[in-house]
Amino acid sequence: MLRHLPALLVFFGFLPFAVATDRPNIIVILLDDLGYSDLGCYGGEIDTPNIDALAEEGVRFESFYNSSRCCPSRASLMTGLYPPQTGVASFTTREPHATRGPAYLGRLNDRCVTLGEVLGNAGYSCYYVGKWHLHNETGPTRRGFEEFYGYAFDHSHDQWDAAYYQRMPAGRKKEIDPPQGEFYATDVFNEYALQFIKQGQKRNRPWFLFLGHSSPHFPVQAPRESADKYFDTYLRGWDVLREERYARMRRIGLIDGKRWTLTKRSLVPVDRDDIANGFPGQANPAWDSVDGPRQRDLARRMALFAAMVEHVDRGVGQIVDHLKDTGEFDKTLIMLLSDNGACYEWGPYGFDQRSRQGVTILHTGEDLRKMGGPGTYHSYGSGWANLGNTPFRLYKHFTHEGGAATPFIAHWPDGIPNGGRWVRERGHIIDVMPTLRAAAGADYPLDFKGRTVQREEGVNLIPVLNGDNLPDRTLYFEHQAARAIIQGNWKAVWGKRMPKEIQWELYDLENDRSETTNVAKGNPEIVRRLAAQWEDYARRTGIFIETR
Repeated sequence: MLRHLPALLVFFGFLPFAVATDRPNIIVILLDDLGYSDLGCYGGEIDTPNIDALAEEGVRFESFYNSSRCCPSRASLMTGLYPPQTGVASFTTREPHATRGPAYLGRLNDRCVTLGEVLGNAGYSCYYVGKWHLHNETGPTRRGFEEFYGYAFDHSHDQWDAAYYQRMPAGRKKEIDPPQGEFYATDVFNEYALQFIKQGQKRNRPWFLFLGHSSPHFPVQAPRESADKYFDTYLRGWDVLREERYARMRRIGLIDGKRWTLTKRSLVPVDRDDIANGFPGQANPAWDSVDGPRQRDLARRMALFAAMVEHVDRGVGQIVDHLKDTGEFDKTLIMLLSDNGACYEWGPYGFDQRSRQGVTILHTGEDLRKMGGPGTYHSYGSGWANLGNTPFRLYKHFTHEGGAATPFIAHWPDGIPNGGRWVRERGHIIDVMPTLRAAAGADYPLDFKGRTVQREEGVNLIPVLNGDNLPDRTLYFEHQAARAIIQGNWKAVWGKRMPKEIQWELYDLENDRSETTNVAKGNPEIVRRLAAQWEDYARRTGIFIETR
C-alpha cells in the first residue's frame, strides 16, 4: 500500500513532495507513423521482442488516443493540452504566423509548459533525443531540456545523413558521431538515449528521457539486410496479412469478434489522380489485382518500414539491458506510444521523392535492394497503412479510429506491480503530462517564469494503470477539417477527402469499435448534441471551423 501512496495522494488532489523521495526515472518513447497493430504485442508480424516484453510485464491500453498527426500530437503530449491550445492546431510553419488566430501560431506558444519544464522544475535531469517538430524557435533546450540530439524542425529527413543531426545546446561536442557510411539515425538515436541515461545516472537526482524516434515515418530507409528478412513476408500481400493480424489480435485478448470487425479495405482519400495513384475515392485494390513487378516494389517498401520498427525495438532492448545491469529497471517508468495512425500518403503505391508530383516510380530487379539506402525517398502507401491500422479503416490525418488510435504501453514494476493486463479504460495523449507529474510528485504551474499558463486538460492515469476506473469525460479531436468527439460509448466523427458529401457520422464504440455502422440517421438528437459540444470546444480553443 505504501508503494502507491504518492499516486493515491495525487489522485485525490495532493502533490506529495514529502513522500516522493524515491521518485522514478522516466522514459517516454514515441514512434512516428506506427499503426495500431504494427507491434507484435498488438498483433503485428514485425519482430519487436523487447517492446513485447515490456507490454507483457506492464500494461497495454485497448483504447488510447493521439491527435492524428505528428506535430499536433507532440504538442499535446508535451504539454497536457489539446493542440490548438498550444499554438499547433494544424502544423508547424517555417515562418510562424497566426492568420487564423493564436491556435495556428505554428509553434509552441508562451501559454503552455512542457514536460521538460515541469519535471525539470521538480528536480529532474531532462534529456531529449530525436525528432522535436515543435519548431526550432521553441526548441527543446529552450523549453526545459538540458541536452538534446536530433533535429528540431522538419517532419522527416534522410536517415543516413550524418551531418544533418544536431547536438544542443549549441557548442556541445557530439559524444557519438559515426562517419557518413556508418551512420543510421534510428541506431544513433538509440545510442544517444543510452548516453543521456548514463549522464543522468551520474547525478544525484532522477532523470527523464524523451526518445522521439522519426522511425518508421517516410522516407522508409533501413540497412539492406534488415529489410531482406521481411521481403517474402510482405510478398504475401496486405489482404492475407490483415486477416492474420486480426486473428492474432483475438488470440492475444486485445479484441473479440463482436465489438471488433475486420473492416473492408479502406478508401484512398480524394486527391489529384497522380497523387492517389489512380485510386482517388476508391478502395485500396485487392493484392491479387496488383501485377507482379508492382507487388515486389510494394513488398520492399513495407519490408523497409518493418525493419525501421525492428531497429527501434533493438534500441529498447539496449536500454532495458542497461537499466537491469545498473539496478534501475524496476524504478523506471517507461511509456511507449505512436503519434498517429499509419500514414496513407499518398495512394496504394506510395511515392518517391522524385515523383511526389507525378507517377510513383516502379523499382525492379537489382534496384529493389537499393531502395531505402542513402539519398532515397520512398513512402509505402495506403494499402500497407490499412494493414498497419488493422482492424480499423482510414489513417493518419483522419479522426476515425485508424487515424487517432495508438498502441500505448506502460511499464513500471515499482509503481505498476501487477502487470500483464489489458487496460479497457479510455486514455488520451493529453493524459501523459498529469500522469508523469503524479509519478514525479511535480506541481503544474499556472504561472511559469512570468508566463500565464493554461490549465492542463488531461487526467492522471496511475490509478487506472493499477486497475481503477476513470470517471466519465468527453474527448475532443480535430485536424485540418477532420473532427471527432467521444462521450460515453458514442463517437461522432466528421471526415474529409471523401467521395461523397461529408456529414457527422455516429458510432456506438461499445458495440462497434471498428466504426462499421453509422447510426447517425437513427439518433439525430445525439448527433446534434455532440456536434454542438464539439463546436463549443472549437470556440473555446480557437479552432477555425472548416466546411470542406
